[in-house]
Amino acid sequence: MAIVAGIDEAGLGPTLGPLVVSGVAFRAPEELAGQCLWNVLGESCTNKVRRGDRRLAIADSKKLYQGGKSLEPLERAALVMLAVAGKRPQAWRGLLDVVAPGATEQLQSYPWYADEDVALPISTGVGDVGTLANAIRRDGTAHGVALTGIFCEPLPAGHYNRLVSNTRNKSVVLLGLALRVVDRIMRSAPGQNIHLHVDRLGGRTHYREALMTAMAGCELQILEESDTRSAYRLVRGQRRCDIDFVTKGETRHFPIALASVYSKYVRELYMHVFNRYWSERVAGLKSTAGYFTDARRWLRDVGKAVEVDGAGRDALVRVR
Repeated sequence: MAIVAGIDEAGLGPTLGPLVVSGVAFRAPEELAGQCLWNVLGESCTNKVRRGDRRLAIADSKKLYQGGKSLEPLERAALVMLAVAGKRPQAWRGLLDVVAPGATEQLQSYPWYADEDVALPISTGVGDVGTLANAIRRDGTAHGVALTGIFCEPLPAGHYNRLVSNTRNKSVVLLGLALRVVDRIMRSAPGQNIHLHVDRLGGRTHYREALMTAMAGCELQILEESDTRSAYRLVRGQRRCDIDFVTKGETRHFPIALASVYSKYVRELYMHVFNRYWSERVAGLKSTAGYFTDARRWLRDVGKAVEVDGAGRDALVRVR
């Protein structure tokens, strides 16, 4: 048996809200490690978003959710796959405790998060999570495939600003979060070989030095470094980790697509709580997704309420 995993991010570009990097890990027979999991789990999952299809849509989060439209497809995918892994969180903080241990401690630094929670699901029409999860679990069992872990690293604006100020480079911060997820995946499956796919992090094509620093004690071999794929093999004793950073990863690898679902879903939950908090304090305030142009509008509209709230701008607005 081997581990097949994927990593993706959401929220690198916005002005407001967290950056989130997530990973998912499946246990599968070694002979299936190089196969497309959309095909392996084709009875219960699909990468197409189509009405009337009873299978669960697992695709790039941008296909499942576009700002202003229904959150249902994204939330359905996230909650069903959590149930496949045996987790049924009933609220936002409970979800964080499952996928991002320690994240709730960060919330105390932000008035808009500190005392807030929200019941899940937040959208209507998600459907029967348990029935869908059972179908996927049966499909996986038939092929020896099991979802073994979901790992998220949310970084709220204030924490993000401190790291960016230290490194002077948000790409370095992003890579650091991704490597934390890699470490969590490897620690979750001691002794097992790992096939890990990561959606390429910005325009970076060389990862050797970062991997050698993060994975001290491993022998590293460069398999490929090209415009579309950077691939490496890490070996420690009898254990091997093959890791590649690929462009358009959400369309190429099921685990990357599912990781993108969790990154986007966790970020949307943060923004849901954020918007609810501020709308209760500023009459008529329109919600924001946190991206540059609308964030500027939101900051104008919220005005001096931020000062009254006592929150510093460094905790609210990203430095870059």
